[in-house]
Amino acid sequence: MGRIQGLRCRECGADYPVEPLHVCEFCFGPLEVAYDYEAIASVISRKRIESGPPNHWRYADLLPVDGEPTDGHDTGWTPLIRARNLAEALGVREVYIKNDAVCAPTLSFKDRVVTVALSKAKEFGFDTVACASTGNLANSVAAHAARAGMKAYIFIPADLEAPKVVGTQVFQPTVVGITGTYDEVNRLCSEIGGVYNWAFVNINIRPFYAEGSKTYGYEILEQLGWRAPDNIVVPCAGGSLITKIGKAIREFHKLGLIDSEHTRIHAAQASGCGPIVNTIKDQDEFVKPVRPNTIAKSLAIGNPADGIYAVETTRRTGGFGEHATDDEIVEAIHLLASTEGIFTETAGGVTLAATKRLIDSGRIRPDESVVVSITGNGLKTLEVVLSTVAEQEIILPQLAAFEKLMQRAG
Repeated sequence: MGRIQGLRCRECGADYPVEPLHVCEFCFGPLEVAYDYEAIASVISRKRIESGPPNHWRYADLLPVDGEPTDGHDTGWTPLIRARNLAEALGVREVYIKNDAVCAPTLSFKDRVVTVALSKAKEFGFDTVACASTGNLANSVAAHAARAGMKAYIFIPADLEAPKVVGTQVFQPTVVGITGTYDEVNRLCSEIGGVYNWAFVNINIRPFYAEGSKTYGYEILEQLGWRAPDNIVVPCAGGSLITKIGKAIREFHKLGLIDSEHTRIHAAQASGCGPIVNTIKDQDEFVKPVRPNTIAKSLAIGNPADGIYAVETTRRTGGFGEHATDDEIVEAIHLLASTEGIFTETAGGVTLAATKRLIDSGRIRPDESVVVSITGNGLKTLEVVLSTVAEQEIILPQLAAFEKLMQRAG
């Protein structure tokens, strides 16, 4: 059977073969890839990983692709930066930025999940890929489909940020804007997926697609010298990334690659769309859907598919959740740029603003380490900062004009 045992329902535990399935026919729970960890333990080691390629496929032993990966050979292995200036501004000892704002080729962590999804879709024999997206996934699916010579259909809310729409259209997929929220887009895609034989990366290919998020967590652990940080703060949309970072830490500990899995994992969401954080703070049993109203459109999923698993991840690890207002999001974007020279999109603003709240409330202590997850590039959401940056100084091409400017500035 090899290292991949099949698919397993996360609710009732029913087993399924490795096929393009995502929902249990018995309880309607989500399916997840099941691995034979004994088989993996017999081959994996720190040395084997370190000698692998400088991309996210260095963790291929823990990813659900049978053959040689076909996509994403320039994806992943993004910088983990010791953010000393930011740490001083926040009043804590040790802050790191995991910077997927520079993840190739489309400048977000979604390249990780899409390359795993497309590699698996090809193994299944699909020639057309599709997705429902709040922006970054649209960019990535369109780009990788173009590389792979596959047809692509991209479904997005019609009011998405213009740079993300153009950043999808340039790869020449079929882009369909829907007059509604992401949740309405996703419901329509589920219906379309039942009619058309396409690889919907976040529907029928979702169990395989989601596994790509683990590589974000693996890299943090390896880049920290094979150790887990005290805290990781993660932006939440559908809730998959935070659960897979949790899974990555558990897997590395189970396989003896790290000594401890003590990390507290915290959820970050916008105040205008925070169903996961609401559930954590209210200590509810179920995630109650909300209608999104936030500038952080990439996180604007009001009914998150993995919401309850995101909540369980924070509770299991001793983490918490925090919101960020629109003003705090913009302030945090500026703070990260001015201290560390990193320009993040609104999701990163949410994450840093939530981190500040967690520190101010004592949930993250000053003597602890914290990794702030930056998952997308600020060039994609320019409009949110346009009115908050200083106007440029315009002068004649003369030294005297510049000296006058300096006098005014002084």
